Amino acid sequence: MKLKEYPSSLFNACLLQPLSPVRLNSIEGMPLPVIVSLTSIPSRLATVHLTIRSLLAQTHKPEKVVLWLNDRLRGQIPDSLARLEGGVFQIRFAGLDCSHRKLVHARAAFPGRLIVTCDDDLMYGKSWLVRLYRDHLRHPQSVIAHECRSIALDGGALLPYKQWPVETRQGVSDQRLLPIGYGGVLYPPGGLHEDVDNPELFLKLAPRADDLWFKAMSYLAGTTTRRSSDPGSKPIPIVRSQRDSLQKSNVKQDANRVQWQSICEYYNFAIE
Repeated sequence: MKLKEYPSSLFNACLLQPLSPVRLNSIEGMPLPVIVSLTSIPSRLATVHLTIRSLLAQTHKPEKVVLWLNDRLRGQIPDSLARLEGGVFQIRFAGLDCSHRKLVHARAAFPGRLIVTCDDDLMYGKSWLVRLYRDHLRHPQSVIAHECRSIALDGGALLPYKQWPVETRQGVSDQRLLPIGYGGVLYPPGGLHEDVDNPELFLKLAPRADDLWFKAMSYLAGTTTRRSSDPGSKPIPIVRSQRDSLQKSNVKQDANRVQWQSICEYYNFAIE
């Protein structure tokens, strides 16, 4: 987390903290027909309530916000998180212990539904969800993401992940676009290859890169990826939530490139 992000983070946390759990779980009018799904790890249990509060404070609320935790965390939920459970927000426990579970478990629990995934160390703006949903209405067969990179090659050789450019255009669709989970990603029903839920494969090929795994599964299913036409401001990091992160291995040590190559070799495809 950058030093310049601290004031905004602390300010937004102060705005979210006083909101009543009852009010946060109340829905006026019809909710968006969307399931928002995320996961978390033990070191973030003390701060993830701020992420949940931001998801429940959306101008257009989803039907459900589901936080998936590993079974071993039963009985370890802090009050700041537990008291947010209600008609919209629920905590569910499952066996997987990897970031893929936020989509894999949600697909199993809510078959045929629109699922939006996000990260657990950020606070999301009030119109974050409805902006994704509006693009879904225009492009119902596409994966929609507020933030994307573009898979980059040089003469057919995959470049290091750091050289995959951040997509700055809005509303564009390209097979090389990689949805970046932290910005929020909307997955339409039926848009992913049948192997998406196979833990033997994703734990072998991309154990620490759910974004890459889900991208490959959408590509193999022939589903287009599109960057949001209205991505808005980036989510706000939560203070003390980012000490444990996949960024060091996946980005700084270039594990993302290794995992993407493993997927491409296994399925014998290359995105040009």
